[in-house]
Amino acid sequence: MDLLKENIPVLVRKLAIPASVGTLFQTLYNIVDTFYSGLISPEALSALSKSFPIYFIIVATSIGVTVGGTSLIGNSIGEKNEKNASYYFTHIIIYGLLISVFITFIGLYFSEKVFNLMGSTQEITNLGLQYTNIMFYGSFLFFLVVSLNSLLHAEGDTKTYRNVLILSFLLNIILNPILIFGFLFIPAMGMMGIGLSTIIAQLIAFLIILFKVLQNPRVKKITIEYFNVKFIFLKNIFFQSMPISIAICGYAVAATFIFTYVGQTSELAVAGYGAATRIEQVVLLPILGINTAIISIIAQNFGANNFDRVKETYFVSIKYGLILMVFSGILVYLTADIVPRFFSSNEVVLEYGRRYLKIAAFILPAYPIFFLSNGFFMGLKKSNYAMVNNMMRNVLVPICVFYLAKYLSADFDTFFWLWFVFQWTLSILLFTYVSYYIKKKLDKSSTVLNPQP
Repeated sequence: MDLLKENIPVLVRKLAIPASVGTLFQTLYNIVDTFYSGLISPEALSALSKSFPIYFIIVATSIGVTVGGTSLIGNSIGEKNEKNASYYFTHIIIYGLLISVFITFIGLYFSEKVFNLMGSTQEITNLGLQYTNIMFYGSFLFFLVVSLNSLLHAEGDTKTYRNVLILSFLLNIILNPILIFGFLFIPAMGMMGIGLSTIIAQLIAFLIILFKVLQNPRVKKITIEYFNVKFIFLKNIFFQSMPISIAICGYAVAATFIFTYVGQTSELAVAGYGAATRIEQVVLLPILGINTAIISIIAQNFGANNFDRVKETYFVSIKYGLILMVFSGILVYLTADIVPRFFSSNEVVLEYGRRYLKIAAFILPAYPIFFLSNGFFMGLKKSNYAMVNNMMRNVLVPICVFYLAKYLSADFDTFFWLWFVFQWTLSILLFTYVSYYIKKKLDKSSTVLNPQP
């Protein structure tokens, strides 16, 4: 598809739907993990929930790599600079491998400290480490997959990764019970089995993406010369990807604050909240798909100086996102009593999951503004703007909510109603700022390039 000429609403749908389906199966993958950890024990479910902010460092840096690669390669394609597109692709791979070494060290060294920081019992910490250690040892596979996939996304191919995620989900359904509970000569591995299942799925994903990328006409033209390390490309990748990685890591900070506060109620409250967030992740999938779409569209059109199309892409995406999340919020509210039962039979866990979802239903429509505004800035190669947005939402807001809740001696429900107030306030301010940025920067640039007769 031609990202520089085709109708914007049609392009957003064409790119977003495959990306959303892929992310759906990625989230269903996590739901399968949650389901099986609940079968092990409520403590295992709590351990998996608390491992999320730790494991999320892999997710955050992977997103930074793929967004940085998509943006830089996409801009080069829009500028018709094929040489730079090839250099960015090879250097994204090099950068991904280098960053994986760093992330593995950080994860293995600090995981236990973070579990303890969240007030975990020794049993919860041990169960959590069985999972996170496996994930960090295999983290290089995550980075290879997203590095290779950044080229496909930059060209507008979101279908290949979608297919890989569907296959990974199916593999996880098969591998999880075998590795957790044992089968024939395979011993029962418990929480370690959940992590190992993920690593096996990532290995297969890497092989499939590698095969697809090697068929790409651009890649066929790449010679060994493009793998000679050039500092300028690594520097550009770093400054494009690292701000967003650091910012998204702020989500781990937010989760740590939330789990710490919720954990003061009980570990069962943590389990209930952790299970409920899996549902929240599912309904946010269309927004993440739209976000993937607009980064590709905006990157190419910005590189080609098509500023009016950049502006249209943002506002179309916001309209779609708000409509989807209003309907999703209604659905979440109406099913809040039913859905948590897929993850646990413990009535206390179910009650806390239900209470969170009833509040989350009202927060959901605030999220499209946040995610899609970040996608807008990342497509413009302004990842520092996205970093500021993320740091405000994922660090400043959680700190404010945490200490305000402590000051008010807020209970479980009041804590999340405070979260509701802060999230909506931030999203409204962000939309106002992006609208101002478009008027002052893009509209002005468009007028300069296309003066009225």
